[in-house]
Amino acid sequence: MIAALLLALSVAAHSRPESAVTDSIRGSVVTDTLWSQALGAKKAVVVYLPPSYGQERSRRYPVAYYLHGLAGTEVDWTKSGHLNEVMDSLVTAGGPEMIVVMPDGDDGWYTTWNSLVTIETCRRTAPARESADTYCVPWQHYDDYITRDVVQFADRKYRTRADRRHRAIAGLSMGGYGTMALAFEYPELFAAAASHSGVLAPLYMGPAPFDGHPQWAQDGTALEKGWGRVWPLIAPAFGRDTAAWWSRDPGRRLERLIAKKGRASVPALFADCGTEDGLVNENRAFKWKADQQGMPIVYHEWPGKHDWPYWRSHVGESLRWIGTQIGK
Repeated sequence: MIAALLLALSVAAHSRPESAVTDSIRGSVVTDTLWSQALGAKKAVVVYLPPSYGQERSRRYPVAYYLHGLAGTEVDWTKSGHLNEVMDSLVTAGGPEMIVVMPDGDDGWYTTWNSLVTIETCRRTAPARESADTYCVPWQHYDDYITRDVVQFADRKYRTRADRRHRAIAGLSMGGYGTMALAFEYPELFAAAASHSGVLAPLYMGPAPFDGHPQWAQDGTALEKGWGRVWPLIAPAFGRDTAAWWSRDPGRRLERLIAKKGRASVPALFADCGTEDGLVNENRAFKWKADQQGMPIVYHEWPGKHDWPYWRSHVGESLRWIGTQIGK
């Protein structure tokens, strides 16, 4: 089930709707590149610039980082999710203008990998959808890549409001995992975190439906069995034992952050998931953990599956919510 859900990210193709936004209030989408010291490689990034960016040369803008899912790339949010059109519509309706940065995260799980994979090994297994020259990196430090290299690049290159109060992070599926894991590991960077259909309780083994009594994987064998065909795509990043997985678990990271710095340090939280999504019980388990810790979270379940029709329908919800958090 998990394999079918996560690997579906790159295969859904949909027609592009007509936009009702006029040219005068249309933002722009640019593709840029940055050098990542953390990865030891050059990476691509797609940036949405709001409608007034080219006219108001001294104005600075809040910034949201949107992470793609497994088997995705930096173009997913604009090509399949039409995020730029949704942002234009929100601005037209009076919402705050924001810069949105969409980096290339490979299949890196937005974490420092548990084991180093050499470029030579990566080249033998790189997916056909992307050149090994851009997909394979010398060092798999994908958390440092996002929180240091990408954030610093955006703050230097574009007119962001470069402080925590005006910065948010969001993502879908694997990117939803990265959103919460990074928000709790680097709370000084982000004021808000939003997940769509995220892998938010990766050790969750049942029950289904969630009943408030979660069952967690007890060893690496259970993890491998539970993750099925996706196991080769996550084991190098997360490791092969439960200790390595628990260290990366979003719920555990939330718990550690509160114990260390208090609830005031936690970013504002948003999560949603489709009711027909195989990850919905993971999301319910994550909300249960947030409730246990006394942390408020805006949580929604809407009809839908683990696919682009669902995310395209609801990306406006996260963008609107993020605007209320960092757009002031």
